[in-house]
Amino acid sequence: MSVRSLPPDELVDAARSGNRRAIGRLLTLVERGGAVADAITDLTHPLIGGAHVVGITGAPGAGKSTLTGQLTRILPEMGLTPAVLAVDPSSPLSGGAILGDRVRMDGVAGEEVFIRSVATRGHAGGLALSVPGAVRVFDAVGFDPVIIETVGVGQVEVDVVGAADTAVVVVNPGWGDAVQANKAGLLEVADVFVINKADRPGANDTRRDLELMLDLSHMSGQEDESGYRPPIIMTTATDGSGVSNVWDAVQAHRAHLDATGKLAERRAARLRYEVANRVDAALGARITAALDGYDLDPDRSPAAHAENVVGLITLS
Repeated sequence: MSVRSLPPDELVDAARSGNRRAIGRLLTLVERGGAVADAITDLTHPLIGGAHVVGITGAPGAGKSTLTGQLTRILPEMGLTPAVLAVDPSSPLSGGAILGDRVRMDGVAGEEVFIRSVATRGHAGGLALSVPGAVRVFDAVGFDPVIIETVGVGQVEVDVVGAADTAVVVVNPGWGDAVQANKAGLLEVADVFVINKADRPGANDTRRDLELMLDLSHMSGQEDESGYRPPIIMTTATDGSGVSNVWDAVQAHRAHLDATGKLAERRAARLRYEVANRVDAALGARITAALDGYDLDPDRSPAAHAENVVGLITLS
């Protein structure tokens, strides 16, 4: 029987037995949303908890995809079964993912790795709304770690924190000084810094600026209360130099989370993030429905109209 005709419970069973088509079908249904996606969430939620979720973020062109591809090359050699969610920009015509990141990774990733591109579909912050559900699918069927590689859309790309246990921020030589780093919100995001393209001039200057930024965070009281300081790893992802050190740093951060009890806190925050997104979407749909049937009298103030619409939503 084709996986396309399987009900959600049988799809989950097939995926957990290693059927890659079933995994892909589950991810497609989760991305579409709706009642079937909710059913998959209910089925997979009791099965999760083991996977280490790693977010990789940074500006466009920093080398996130190349770094991710190199990680997927070395992780199976360590006995791990990684999965990747490559969050790509949406196609302006179809709304689907352009797949650029996936194309770059396929050249180095092994057959054991499952790479899935998802489209942002206009969602701010670089993460698709379907990402938490897709992470849950990967976790439930046995992939570990799950790597989220974000689209890279600008200075403030911090949504990855809401979806990951460990956030890796990738920068390049000449990327900016410590003040710019603070403006970009990286102190709040990074658990591990990676200076990629470290063979280029200016790499040591970038490292110095990041160290200064971390020193400033300590003096200003912004540093993690447990004393954790994000390490700075130098890599040249095109030839794999330093990539194993990145994974060592990710594992060290995971050990820190386990030792301090912060892993449970982060995962609770992740659940809160997803619930908030779902509530926001549900309320947004109800607001739109209420406004569609509402007569906007131009002689009344927006505040009065808003109060009436809130009343309609409450009554419904």
